[in-house]
Amino acid sequence: MSTPQQQDPLENPQMRQTIDAIISKYGDQDGALMVVLNHLQEKIGFITKQMQAYVAEKLNVPVSKVHGVVSFYSFFTTEPRGKHVVKFCIGTACYVGGASQLIDKAMQVLGIEPGQTTSDGLITLEVCRCVGACSQAPVVVVDDKNHGRVKPAQFAKILTNVQNSEAAA
Repeated sequence: MSTPQQQDPLENPQMRQTIDAIISKYGDQDGALMVVLNHLQEKIGFITKQMQAYVAEKLNVPVSKVHGVVSFYSFFTTEPRGKHVVKFCIGTACYVGGASQLIDKAMQVLGIEPGQTTSDGLITLEVCRCVGACSQAPVVVVDDKNHGRVKPAQFAKILTNVQNSEAAA
């Protein structure tokens, strides 16, 4: 149930203008590649392979270098994320504390697996290595808010709160 295939941002005139403006503004700075990619992720929400090739051409760097950065850092994504991102910490403390049961519960409730987005584009599930809140294990991060010591029954309530916040908006 991944999000339906979307048009590449380079094919959208407004998004392409945003991409060009970011490259123009930051392309001459030291560390331009990382700065440009960070801003693209923030403004566009994802960095497709076509965008990676475009950035490589504009910054005059090998596309393999751009792809290497995008694939190395978990912050970057090559596909659109849902409006809300739910991350499960699977660091040692969280894993031992029951993160796998939380992931199973999420898959059961939402009908998607980590790395996928609900068909309505509302929620993307992801796993991450460590959020630095080991004393609160297991930890689930919804957008930028940590939820600690989460039990599977509590997780359903967290999801309901996300869905209800959208209904009220």
